[in-house]
Amino acid sequence: MLRVGSVVLGVSNVPRAATFWMEALGYVPREEMEDDWVVLVPSEGAGVQVALSLSETPVQEHPRIHLDLYAGDAADQTAEVARLVSLGAHRVDWDFYPEDADFIVLADPDGNRFCVIDTGHH
Repeated sequence: MLRVGSVVLGVSNVPRAATFWMEALGYVPREEMEDDWVVLVPSEGAGVQVALSLSETPVQEHPRIHLDLYAGDAADQTAEVARLVSLGAHRVDWDFYPEDADFIVLADPDGNRFCVIDTGHH
């Protein structure tokens, strides 16, 4: 049976992206970081690996695949969004928000979109 081993993000600067995602998720490099590749793993316990790969392709404005990061409730979501922005993420002016959205769209320093979800919403 197959299982997902890593989620891979294309980035233009691996060390910068690694710094952001390590701080954002509390991850560490699985092995020594290369200039064009690194796999990040949770510093404590099990979890999804995030690999960062050097890419020269442009960021998609409306990506077909993205990360959802779960926050416990609306207050937690607000605090996490503020923390991620302080680390270098930025809010995305997303044109597809439903009226009662439980998510906020951000972009990492490379422009990769991801969402912070209020899991306590309805």
